[in-house]
Amino acid sequence: MKPMKFAFRKKSEDTAGQVDFSRLPRHIAVILDGNGRWAKRRGLPRTAGHKVGAETFRTIATYCRDIGIEYLTVYAFSTENWKRPKDEVDTIMVLLKKYLLEAIDTMERDNVRLRFMGDMTPLSDELKELVDQCNAISRRLTGCLCSICINYGGRAELVHAAARFAEDCRVGLVKPEELTEEALSGYLYSAGIPDPDLLIRPGGEVRQSNFLLWQCAYSEFYFTDVLWPDFSKDELHRAIAAYQRRSRRFGGLQEGST
Repeated sequence: MKPMKFAFRKKSEDTAGQVDFSRLPRHIAVILDGNGRWAKRRGLPRTAGHKVGAETFRTIATYCRDIGIEYLTVYAFSTENWKRPKDEVDTIMVLLKKYLLEAIDTMERDNVRLRFMGDMTPLSDELKELVDQCNAISRRLTGCLCSICINYGGRAELVHAAARFAEDCRVGLVKPEELTEEALSGYLYSAGIPDPDLLIRPGGEVRQSNFLLWQCAYSEFYFTDVLWPDFSKDELHRAIAAYQRRSRRFGGLQEGST
């Protein structure tokens, strides 16, 4: 990893040197926040912010893959986002289609897996077909897993998991007393994925906003005022460096602590 560290320092000398690339977080989660405000500050329609934000996502996702992040999960569209103006929702869906089409062409070349978390039911048949194609390709790959949360809500995910467990109890596959934290995790959209080590929220807000409520119980949080379209590799370096300065005790004590 040392040569890689040197290479990235040349690209982003101010911040890459703060990061120890030999002990990166295994799983990073990001709330993609601030697209609309970014556009408004520039006198542009909110849809312009989403278009720039989509390019930022491509840049950051590719960089995470390049430096060796194993899992990246992003909050792209929540269950509440349907309440936004129709033209804004339509733009997001168009951008999603464009991204899926590009992904289908490049996933195998780049060895990047995609996973979609959330209730896909409201999506158009065309988008659902593209999601299915990405899932089929991902099953053949072994590289970085990028999970995109679409029509996702943390509480809705827990209700969905509970309903699935209840149905398995009803048909006799499991017993109610067999429910454990590990068992419940297996009913979540994120089943099989390790919990995020680091949750990043750009945009100046300091809340979790119904994102990965179960999975982020012990995640380190990093908040920044930088709006998502302006989020850069340097800002990612700052987030990772802040994470690496923290002590993750998971309720215990560090060795030598009293």
